[in-house]
Amino acid sequence: MAVAIILLLVAVASVLFHLFSPWWWTPIASNWSYIDNTITLTFWITGAVFFAIVAFMAYCVFRFEHKEGRKAAYNPENKKLEWWLSVGTAIGVAAMLAPGLVVWHQFVTVPADATEVEVVGQQWLWSYRLPGKDGRLGTSNARNVSSENPLGLNRDDPAGQDDIVIENDDLHLPVGKPVKILLRSIDVLHDFYVPEFRAKMDMIPGSVTYYWFTPTRTGTFEVLCAELCGAAHAQMRSKVIVEEQKDYHAWLEKQKTFAELSGNRSVAKAAYKIGTE
Repeated sequence: MAVAIILLLVAVASVLFHLFSPWWWTPIASNWSYIDNTITLTFWITGAVFFAIVAFMAYCVFRFEHKEGRKAAYNPENKKLEWWLSVGTAIGVAAMLAPGLVVWHQFVTVPADATEVEVVGQQWLWSYRLPGKDGRLGTSNARNVSSENPLGLNRDDPAGQDDIVIENDDLHLPVGKPVKILLRSIDVLHDFYVPEFRAKMDMIPGSVTYYWFTPTRTGTFEVLCAELCGAAHAQMRSKVIVEEQKDYHAWLEKQKTFAELSGNRSVAKAAYKIGTE
């Protein structure tokens, strides 16, 4: 009897702790409320199954406790029970998977008016690239990565000369505008994650992954690496600052293009070489 009561108390306490827990998601700042809804639905389904199983265990402990003279009946098969379990499990799994597939389809279907922004991860910092006045990002290649060209941009691609390059600094985005995030790593696995945006994706060396979101409120949000990437993984931080259009354009005007940065590096390298001769 005592064991059955303890099992029921554990089930009830677990559900109540989840419902009234002070630890929850950070307030959302993107269009991906669908992700929150899908996770909440999964919690309800798994919570109901958890409670049902523990309650059944408590019933069995109470109903079939040992008594003198009572013998257990051996029943290796029960077709009716197997059908009920199979159908119930199938419905539960479908209820969890179907919303996820719908959200995933939305997650990879980028709006036509989305602005492309490249995020480059490396041990242990974040860099960003935004399209210039031509509205297009230039091509890149890992073979081009060097101290003078840390993002590996193609110097012969005219579309990349006006690209805005932000090395180890904060990324600014306009509120209410969809953004397609192109993810690239130049060393090991990384994962660009802003908790308030909900969206995240692994960054795999040698390939370009992507997702999209629309910032829905202004503010400063911390960037985390959600993939263990080395000794300084926890310090791989940055910030995304979402602001109004006029503030965003004022910030954008102050940034340097790839052509400007390449020229500055060439001048600095030449000055260093002359100074050491």
